Amino acid sequence: MNKLIFWLENSFSPKMNKVNNNPWIVSIKDSIMQTLPFIFLGSIFSMLAILNEYFPALPSFWVPFGWTMGKISLFVAFLIPFNLMEKKRLRKQRIVAGMSGLVLFLMIISPQIEKDGVIGFGHDALGAGGMFVAIVAGLIAGFVLVTLGKFTFFKEESVIPDFVRAWFDSMLPIGIIIIFGWVVVLIMKVDLYNIVLSIFMPLSSFMESPGGFVGMMFLICFLYSMGISTWVLTPVVQPVLLKAIAENIALVQNGTASVETLNLVTSSTLYSAYLWIGGIGCTMPLVLMMMRARSKKISALGKACIAPSIFNINEPVIFGAVAWNPLLMIPMWLQGIILPIVIYIFTKVIPFAPIPKVQFELWYCPFPFATWFTTGTITGIILMLVIFAISTAIWYPFFKAYDDQETKAENQTMKEA
Repeated sequence: MNKLIFWLENSFSPKMNKVNNNPWIVSIKDSIMQTLPFIFLGSIFSMLAILNEYFPALPSFWVPFGWTMGKISLFVAFLIPFNLMEKKRLRKQRIVAGMSGLVLFLMIISPQIEKDGVIGFGHDALGAGGMFVAIVAGLIAGFVLVTLGKFTFFKEESVIPDFVRAWFDSMLPIGIIIIFGWVVVLIMKVDLYNIVLSIFMPLSSFMESPGGFVGMMFLICFLYSMGISTWVLTPVVQPVLLKAIAENIALVQNGTASVETLNLVTSSTLYSAYLWIGGIGCTMPLVLMMMRARSKKISALGKACIAPSIFNINEPVIFGAVAWNPLLMIPMWLQGIILPIVIYIFTKVIPFAPIPKVQFELWYCPFPFATWFTTGTITGIILMLVIFAISTAIWYPFFKAYDDQETKAENQTMKEA
């Protein structure tokens, strides 16, 4: 075990942190995070849309949902090259880069929009369904702008004003991006939209499978237990989660929602309905145990962590007790394996509790209120409580050993004093 911890701490963790700080990865991550206000607002409209089922006279809340959550791919296509220019210290090109990414994205999805006959602003590609395409379009635009970021048609001693030089210098990268989209997508008829989706489709299918659900949750707990922010997975995981809940909403609107067709692995399932009670790793039971610990240090930390844990913020307990602590890292890994299996069995295999069908991105809403908002059923609350009980059973023996260890250390210190 000591050799494993040494390798994780001195080899694996530094490499992951290096990936986490890569400007291309950070640009994608920041861009998705910057759309969160629209995602949060969209989730509220998604919740309010339930009222339309009982009060048909009300205006449809799906309309403002479409103008918030339904347009996030547009925002991402603009923000990725925009943020990349910031990271590469090419701030003068950031607006041009953002607009170029947006135009290229629209060019790529245009053939699909025409094929589907949904001309205008209502196509799924503009929302969560086009997230991966938006990321690719943004990266292509960002690459061109980074490559030509310092190119200029003019000599240093030119008397032409700087803003005029910037106009002409921007024309080359913009022209390359536009011609690329024009030639490849519109002339050569290369279906980049479906090519990109087909590349990422296996990832979506994998995450919705039992093995994928468990594997992804274990990876998240594994990284977090080493103090590596799980935001490093945002560029991969978040588009899949958003696409999955968008498909669930569409199934409900079409009247074809069923246990077999609904996606289980969504943000609503993970952060609001059943899984991460108190934060990633289901740490609320651990915090409650820490509050009653014999060790004064652990007890003080538990009392300090309870308030943020209620709102599913668990960085204090993770970095204060779990990270790089073998006694608590192992049960956190087990949370990522056992709990998803239980949830899958009692929602998909045995449809005891419902699969969330509304978008609820307000992850800071306390349990069990969030469970009620996302499922609206007593059986959903019961499954959440079962998950809480199982999580407690997983944490307890490891916590007990940790408490004993710290208590002995404190007693020894008092004797020596």
